[in-house]
Amino acid sequence: MLTDQELLRYSRQILLQHVDIEGQLRLKQSRALIVGLGGLGAPVALYLAAAGVGELHLADFDTVDLTNLQRQIIHDTDSVGQTKVDSAMGRLRAINPDVTLVAHRAALDADSLAAAVNAVDLVLDCSDNFSTREAVNAACVTAGKPLISGAAIRLEGQLSVFDSRRADSPCYHCLYGHGSDTELTCSEAGVVGPLVGVVGSLQALEALKLLAGFGEPLVGRLLLIDALTTRFRELRVKRDPGCSVCGTQHG
Repeated sequence: MLTDQELLRYSRQILLQHVDIEGQLRLKQSRALIVGLGGLGAPVALYLAAAGVGELHLADFDTVDLTNLQRQIIHDTDSVGQTKVDSAMGRLRAINPDVTLVAHRAALDADSLAAAVNAVDLVLDCSDNFSTREAVNAACVTAGKPLISGAAIRLEGQLSVFDSRRADSPCYHCLYGHGSDTELTCSEAGVVGPLVGVVGSLQALEALKLLAGFGEPLVGRLLLIDALTTRFRELRVKRDPGCSVCGTQHG
């Protein structure tokens, strides 16, 4: 059950008929893995902790650098040199001490990634490179866990939800294939801070919808954000029956 303190803390959320006490209890009993605690992972972690998701698993092998602070709002100047996991955990405990935090400070290899994905209810990919996204997607398909994937670079953002529990859902590989060898990172191409905040906030929203059980998740749809003109577009994405990752999963 929810304590009196929890009822007060989450009262504005509980007031929503789509959430109510039942939905808040679902959040309290939920576990989410956040892969990457940078520009996207920062708002994701902050909002999920504030909303009362019971257990957050935090995965990042990097340390905080001064160049991160323009957009990675979970870290601060005193965090420079700390591991991003430890920096984030300090901030999240200050926001909501009732949330259980599980740290993954080392890079996740195939076995540890599979174990990390199996230990949670859903995964939020907030990483900044294609190889990690591909590995996380494959682990989620194998484990049958929903994946909320976001990306942002320069002045463009993308967001989608892949849920292999649904026969009509594509996976990340259906959409992006083997990617591109020329893919740039934010350190090479740049990015505006509020854009990663928008994408990360939307990832957190999709997670709350899936965990609490309300609304229509962004499955089979790709949201494209143009920050330069403040325009949002949506594309339909279908599952590829011949996909090398998920094509045989629903056969």
